[in-house]
Amino acid sequence: MSGTFKAWWATDVDGKANVALTDVADADLPANEVTVGVKYSTINYKDGLAVQGNKSKIMRSLPMAPGIDYAGVVEASDSADYAVGDEVVLTGWGVGEAVSGGLSQRARAKADWLVKKPAGLSLQQTMAIGTAGFTAMMSVLALEDAGVKPGNGDVIVTGAAGGVGSVAVAVLAKLGYSVAASTGRESEHDYLRGLGATSIVPRSELSEPGRPLGRETWAGGIDTVGSQILVNVLAATKSLGTVAVCGLAAGADLPGTVLPFILRGVRIWGIDSVYCPAERRAQAWARLATDLPLDKLDAMTNMKAMADVPAITADILKGQVRGRTVIDVNA
Repeated sequence: MSGTFKAWWATDVDGKANVALTDVADADLPANEVTVGVKYSTINYKDGLAVQGNKSKIMRSLPMAPGIDYAGVVEASDSADYAVGDEVVLTGWGVGEAVSGGLSQRARAKADWLVKKPAGLSLQQTMAIGTAGFTAMMSVLALEDAGVKPGNGDVIVTGAAGGVGSVAVAVLAKLGYSVAASTGRESEHDYLRGLGATSIVPRSELSEPGRPLGRETWAGGIDTVGSQILVNVLAATKSLGTVAVCGLAAGADLPGTVLPFILRGVRIWGIDSVYCPAERRAQAWARLATDLPLDKLDAMTNMKAMADVPAITADILKGQVRGRTVIDVNA
């Protein structure tokens, strides 16, 4: 194990974040129990914010590597739970935000943050899933726990061509749900049908202010977008339906009324995939290994090298990335 490694590394230069691919010393990593030789990372919306100038101050402490996900092999461990050679996965826990992250050839984590690679998935596939796919599975579990069943009617997924949405569509379809996929990109309609969507809802139908209560259309929903789109989904959700809320790409506001909640008993189920408890985290990964069709996962995955990170992160902030992007940190 050499004393230096390559990483996208963010430093403070005159009060601004400068993110560059450079050599980093082991001593610059946090002093946590488990050292991981990273094989793959991935690109999420948060990573776009971080790499493209630390927008919204997503990285709260510099210097550090961005990247909220990584998968790799344990190189050193002071934890009884992990041994050298174990294949491990990390999503969440403030990595890439509060502590150095996965767009790096080496990382250090607290043992509690890691999970062992699920059987049936390769390290590359775990990063094709990443935080986005994990969040999607958490959302599906929420709908199941709320009693939303395949026979209850259509389930809508907003931002369906993105990372969370793509995995949500594929998993719901595999489980027998009738999935309405909402997207603003007509070019993605065939892609979404290929993942299992039974109908397409143009984003324009949900993006403008509508009636406080619309026609009861959705048995449930997974919303990755927020703001007016979420309000319109709630207004069209059936009595006692549930919408899992996991994103805010369109905004953090909720410009609607309480009418869906007090007249139809509609519920919002918030999804926190960052600090998800260990038991629920293990449940979600186990379900991903069995309920996410791997051929669909492979179809939505794009492999890229470290040098591609600036272009991909710029595109994801523009809403121009389809599915999931995996970064081979050693390429």
